[in-house]
Amino acid sequence: MINSTQISRIKRAELLSSIGAGVLGAGIALLLANLLVPYAIPILLLGLISHAAGMFQKHRLEQQGEVVRVWWVATLYWLCWLGLAALLLLIVIRQF
Repeated sequence: MINSTQISRIKRAELLSSIGAGVLGAGIALLLANLLVPYAIPILLLGLISHAAGMFQKHRLEQQGEVVRVWWVATLYWLCWLGLAALLLLIVIRQF
C-alpha cells in the first residue's frame, strides 16, 4: 500500500513534469511564432478545453477512490480553475 508521503512525492513529480511540458511547449511556440499566429486562439482553446477535461476527470476519479488527499494538490486544482477562467475571459475580451 502506498503511504501519503509516497503519494505526495508522486504528485510533486507529476507537477514538475506538467510544468516542464508546458515550458517546452511555450519554447516551441516561440520558435515557431510567425507560423502559429493565425492558429493562436484555436490552439489556446484546444489546450484550455483538454486540460480542463483531464483535470476534472482526474479530480473526479480521485474523489471516488481511496486516495489520500494532499492539501496543496487541492489548492493547485482550484487555482488552476481560476487561471483557466481568467484565460478564457482574456480570450473573449480580446475578440471584441
